[in-house]
Amino acid sequence: TVIVMDNASIHHAKIIQARLPIWQERGLFIFYLPPYSPHLNIIERLWKEVKQAWLRPCDYVSFDTLSYAVNRVFANIGDSLSLNFSTFKV
Repeated sequence: TVIVMDNASIHHAKIIQARLPIWQERGLFIFYLPPYSPHLNIIERLWKEVKQAWLRPCDYVSFDTLSYAVNRVFANIGDSLSLNFSTFKV
């Protein structure tokens, strides 16, 4: 089993590093993405599209309106909203 993680400092914490050998013995491996590689992290691409194209300025008025808008966006992915990851350039 391989877990792919970005280079957030929490992912390199001492407690994580100390457990790596134990996890590897059990068949769990951690793969870190290269620094500054949002193009390799699919959720980064998705959030960029959500923030730049699918949310409107009026959605940021309050926490409630933002929560509703984010839920609306994710409910419509696959129906009226789609994102083709193969067309993005590195």
